[in-house]
Amino acid sequence: MRHEPMEREAMKPAGYRRDDAAGTHPALDTPAYASTRLRAPKRPLVLLPHRLTEVTGPLLGAERVGPTDHDLTVQHGGEPLGERIVVTGRVLDGDGRPVRGALVEVWQANACGRYRHDGDRHDAPLDPNFTGLGRCLTDDAGRYRFVTVKPGAYPWKNHQNAWRPAHIHFSVFGWAFTQRLITQMYFPGDPLFEFDPILGSVPERARDRLVARFDLATTEPEWALGYQWDIVLRGREATPPGADDDESNEGGR
Repeated sequence: MRHEPMEREAMKPAGYRRDDAAGTHPALDTPAYASTRLRAPKRPLVLLPHRLTEVTGPLLGAERVGPTDHDLTVQHGGEPLGERIVVTGRVLDGDGRPVRGALVEVWQANACGRYRHDGDRHDAPLDPNFTGLGRCLTDDAGRYRFVTVKPGAYPWKNHQNAWRPAHIHFSVFGWAFTQRLITQMYFPGDPLFEFDPILGSVPERARDRLVARFDLATTEPEWALGYQWDIVLRGREATPPGADDDESNEGGR
């Protein structure tokens, strides 16, 4: 997906308010999620005012996105193994307005549940035709679109017989640091949901916001299943943040 150059002034968000994150953000220290014991702050957080830096940057433009970056299935000499899927949706601000020109990045395990990452010691095979990295810019309607394969579940050493549900990591850079988000998208109906402490750390009322919905209209006949997942960057219906790339080593995996 390409994005035509736009005037920076036209793309500036209208302004910011401090939204109450209660009921959306996971607790910083969640005992069932083992690594939070090591990285949760031990002292009360200090609330900093929004200054110029928070409401004007970073500026990440189209020059960072290549012509095949949005399609994780065509980046190598052959097609990757697994179930081909299309994942699309909109990036919205807290008032439901589209965030245009946002840089959306994804990373994920392959169909066997293996990351192409030195810290991943899972004995599932690597796929020579799948790196698991993609990026695109949102269009004028705030829409992004990726073509990829459905990632597999994988074990991690957070607790006895621990397995992560299938998921895709998302990173969003809007037009200000207040529009920055790192999170995860899950697939509907996964039986591992109830055993996953990362998803379980999110307040119950907000968990469904992390689960994509199957969409027949997005599905391409005889080619790929389609999923819709909107990302809301702020407000009462904001998408909760999720674990980032440290996960490959979390819990001593």
